[in-house]
Amino acid sequence: MRIALFGYGKMGKMIASLALKRNHTIVAKIDADDTEIDFSTIDVAIDFSQPSAAFNNIKRCLENHTPIISGTTGWLDHYEDAVILCNENNGAFIYASNFSLGVNLFFELNDYLAKMMANLRDYHVSLEEIHHTQKLDAPSGTAITLAESIIKNTSYKSWELDATKEHVLPIKAIREATVPGTHSVTYESHVDSIEIKHTAHNREGFALGALTAAEWIVGKHGVFSMKDVLHID
Repeated sequence: MRIALFGYGKMGKMIASLALKRNHTIVAKIDADDTEIDFSTIDVAIDFSQPSAAFNNIKRCLENHTPIISGTTGWLDHYEDAVILCNENNGAFIYASNFSLGVNLFFELNDYLAKMMANLRDYHVSLEEIHHTQKLDAPSGTAITLAESIIKNTSYKSWELDATKEHVLPIKAIREATVPGTHSVTYESHVDSIEIKHTAHNREGFALGALTAAEWIVGKHGVFSMKDVLHID
């Protein structure tokens, strides 16, 4: 499989290393919006760029009929535009706030727990995420995905960083030097607490998930999610 990488930072380098071990070829490493690209040489693109560049990268790929996987967060104001572009060009596109296979199972656990807790009004929910100091957006896209699932299933109306208002789900974002990513969801009452937590030990899980999605999407058409890749109903 011939892969183009949009963004060649730590994640891009790890994806490249793992791709070579899986007998794929990296045909382009793109860090600038004005880079000339021969899309005829690319089977699939993987985007782990900057929030300001992500939508343009996705747009270029879809307009050139190149499947694209995006794990960049912080650009989702344009997500519906990407969906429209994908459908107009009969393209193939996956966005995930987190490609880790474990995190995507954690998303399902979070959704199921929120449904069970929905009518237990004595419990108050809070979210905490911890990432490395180089992460530009806060809260993380993963935390937002977790929050949106809780809001969908409970009486919470919205989320905010460090919220104290009723019916607003609080998210605490912490930045520490060497943390790949930790997310926890806590339901707390005056009698007990229930907590679920996912801790990434390194970045390799994100790279493996992105490559798994890239391998899956080649030859397909449509807007997909990691649920499709992992065959989660």
